[in-house]
Amino acid sequence: MDAPVEERFGRSPYLILIDTDTGTETSIQNPGADAAGGVGPRTVQLLVNHGVKAVVTGQVGGNAASALQAAGIDAYQYRAGGTVRDALALYRAGKLTRLL
Repeated sequence: MDAPVEERFGRSPYLILIDTDTGTETSIQNPGADAAGGVGPRTVQLLVNHGVKAVVTGQVGGNAASALQAAGIDAYQYRAGGTVRDALALYRAGKLTRLL
């Protein structure tokens, strides 16, 4: 929770999955983070496999945006340069801009 937020959605080396109902946290490695291309849609598929309903990130590329929309996953923007904990607090407070 104290790790800095990677603002590039598909290039994030780890994804922090948070159940906002229970507060449980799970960190998963993003195996496609260093791939040459197609990282956004692969990252979306990883999120779909884990039942994610919303993401908080700095920016989303066009292919990732299309994949997120097709999957029904909401996206919110966080570009303050803080930690995962900071981003989660703003998300919970409803203070993030909705991207999708």
